[in-house]
Amino acid sequence: MWISNAFAQAPAAGLDAGGLMSFLPLALMFVVLYFIMIRPQMKRQKETKAMLESLAVGDEVVTIGGILGKITSLKDQAITVEIASGTEVHMQKGAITAVLPKGTLKSA
Repeated sequence: MWISNAFAQAPAAGLDAGGLMSFLPLALMFVVLYFIMIRPQMKRQKETKAMLESLAVGDEVVTIGGILGKITSLKDQAITVEIASGTEVHMQKGAITAVLPKGTLKSA
């Protein structure tokens, strides 16, 4: 009546091989994402794990909150850090962000 019938057209010649090529940009994005974001994060996690496993009594450390102190006691996942003369704080190992060079903290 008022609306004419729509008929499907045949696909254009030469576009059948584009199926595999359409996934190439997507695959390239995942490769770039891996090398820019995922791989450096995995490397950082590995370095942090090695640093936490190598902690020893007497090491001078920085905590997540920015507190500087010296490790006085070390257990499986808990440590005790002396932040001032006679003041000790108990915390988890994961709260340590950096190990300072020996002699960085001055004893009063």
